[in-house]
Amino acid sequence: MTDIEIARNTKLEKIVDVAKKVGIEEDNIEQYGKYKAKISNEVYEKRKEKKDGKLILVTAISPTPLGEGKTTMSIAIADGLQKIGKKSILALREPSLGPVFGIKGGATGGGKVQIAPMEDINLHFTGDIHAMTAANNLLSSLIDNHIYFGNELGFDKVVWKRCVDLNDRQLRAVETGLSGEKKIVPRRDSFDITVASEIMAIVCLAENIEDLKTRLGNILVGYNKEGEPIYSRQLNAQGAMAVLLKDAIKPNLVQTLEHTPAIVHGGPFANIAHGCNSIIATRMALKLGDYVITEAGFGADLGAEKFLDIKCRKAGLKPDAVVLVATIKAIKYHGGVEKDKIQEENLEGLEKGMDNLYRHIDNLKNKFGLNVIVALNRYNQDTEREIKFIEQKLNEKGVELSLVEGWAKGGEGATDIANKLVNLTEQKEDFKYMYDLDESIKSKIQKVATKIYRAKDVEYSEEAKKEIEKIEKLGYENFPVCIAKTQYSFSDDAKNLECKDEYNIHVRNVELKAGAGFIVVLAGKIMTMPGLPKIPAAESIDIDENGEIVGIF
Repeated sequence: MTDIEIARNTKLEKIVDVAKKVGIEEDNIEQYGKYKAKISNEVYEKRKEKKDGKLILVTAISPTPLGEGKTTMSIAIADGLQKIGKKSILALREPSLGPVFGIKGGATGGGKVQIAPMEDINLHFTGDIHAMTAANNLLSSLIDNHIYFGNELGFDKVVWKRCVDLNDRQLRAVETGLSGEKKIVPRRDSFDITVASEIMAIVCLAENIEDLKTRLGNILVGYNKEGEPIYSRQLNAQGAMAVLLKDAIKPNLVQTLEHTPAIVHGGPFANIAHGCNSIIATRMALKLGDYVITEAGFGADLGAEKFLDIKCRKAGLKPDAVVLVATIKAIKYHGGVEKDKIQEENLEGLEKGMDNLYRHIDNLKNKFGLNVIVALNRYNQDTEREIKFIEQKLNEKGVELSLVEGWAKGGEGATDIANKLVNLTEQKEDFKYMYDLDESIKSKIQKVATKIYRAKDVEYSEEAKKEIEKIEKLGYENFPVCIAKTQYSFSDDAKNLECKDEYNIHVRNVELKAGAGFIVVLAGKIMTMPGLPKIPAAESIDIDENGEIVGIF
């Protein structure tokens, strides 16, 4: 059966009953049908003094086109903890329509470990991302309207971009205002995908509605002729934007196929944004469950680094354990094994590919000082010799391995890792950030590039150098950095998988996100608006004569 058929053939519990499992009364949820709900902020406020549960971060080795199953693993672990009698809860990101209709597919797990209702979550869900798109583009329309009616603030350069939650490379650079009306001012513009927008980051980093409004007002939208910054609050935009986001800021409650509660909220990508679900959702989950399983996007060099250096720093959190997801196929791929031979046993390719896994382990364990376990997402073609080889190599590094079969067996296939995590979360950690906030912008970039990416050095374009100087003059040099680069390699070259030779990180540009509270660093050829593949998943998605959706995977 396909994932969508498995999800459809599973009887879900009503969302009011799922809420009761973690002590949420019906009055504290707003239902979106039978199986989805928004959670009121009162739930957190009532439990503010309660001790937090254990926070488990799920990350992965550098991703490959074969897929590693990080979300699938997160769901399996939550269900596995329930199987061994622990009160667990998920805190995940919302899927973006871009990958759903593109190449990556949905983000609700697979096989017997999924969050549901699968089609709803992967498509419109509760409308959060639509609301963010609307708030973003409202600000764009207010900027251009202000310019049309005389430009009192003296806009000379607009830096705010429009957005849409679809992969559309045609929108990377556009000309707007071409209607020929008397006072309209044509200008060059561009679009980001919504999940890479500053609005997404703000919703995910805001602590409450007041903090949300402050951050929305702090958005840098442009500069005047004197080079002075112009902020959203000068257009009085923050109130109307907050109105559009008043429901989007509330976390969403759904369930796994085994009825484990799941809070799904916020969806920034980790290659071009900060890659973590919302602070509000994670904090709430920590008050509701004894074990909270959350994930950070793409490989640990991207998602986990940003989770730790941006989100944890902002929220005052730290994970009690980290799960590093890998597959034998992915390890061989990083060892140079060709895709058409990836299913054949190949210990030589496996040994070469272990370098990628070792780097991530070293970063998490020795650079950040965290407790790490490797979760091997098992496939049918994996041989016992390959599994034993990996286990032996990890034993030599002092790292435990757990073989997980959640896709095929559900929570039952993840009880081993669940038991190991219960023990691991009790062990001491020496958690530290990769850099201090009072360091220079270049020093922060240098530390992430050389320590986490293992680059020799960092090279800056002239434009990037000028932007860094400008940000420092504005007084924002104490912000964390959010580096946007390819997810496929430790380097900024997507084709450099093995990273054997020395390489530099090339900083193309730098963007201040004053509302979100971080500095985006664009490295290599990374784009903040992805494109569709030659044959997009959209071509296979349809609705049948019974009104049922087909083709989402």
